[in-house]
Amino acid sequence: MNLSLTLLADTHLPRRARHLPDQVWAAVESADVVVHAGDWTEAALLEELETRSHRLIACYGNNDGPDLRRRLPLVARAELGGVRFAVVHETGQKQGREARMAALYPDVDVLVFGHSHIPWDTRADSGLRLLNPGSPTDRRRQPHCTYMTATITEGRLDVTTHRLPPR
Repeated sequence: MNLSLTLLADTHLPRRARHLPDQVWAAVESADVVVHAGDWTEAALLEELETRSHRLIACYGNNDGPDLRRRLPLVARAELGGVRFAVVHETGQKQGREARMAALYPDVDVLVFGHSHIPWDTRADSGLRLLNPGSPTDRRRQPHCTYMTATITEGRLDVTTHRLPPR
């Protein structure tokens, strides 16, 4: 059995965009699980994702206020298809990230994070996989806005980073 995921972070609605791109909504609605690594900025997107996704795993970010912090954890955890996930917004500076996160999350196979808006897919020496889907609405210094999709088949995670066309 395959399990499909859509990974998002740093949506910053409605500050950076009024809505998510149609391509992202299509990925959300077709996925078995949607993972969001924080910086929503308003609860309306959380509510819409809760309605339009089959299952949502999410945390809050540094730009999220009291309403979102009451509703979401700092770190979300789930086991999906035999793969242990943690979802957190901030991981600190990129230098040494893999080793720091492996020490902080020794019981996890995959750490999904956000904050930098930089797509990231690496592994720590421990085997921990670190994924940052970038941002579908605010590319900052990146050439494209991005998000990720993934499939889990028999405990194996395959990830694709998607570039969005300019708005």
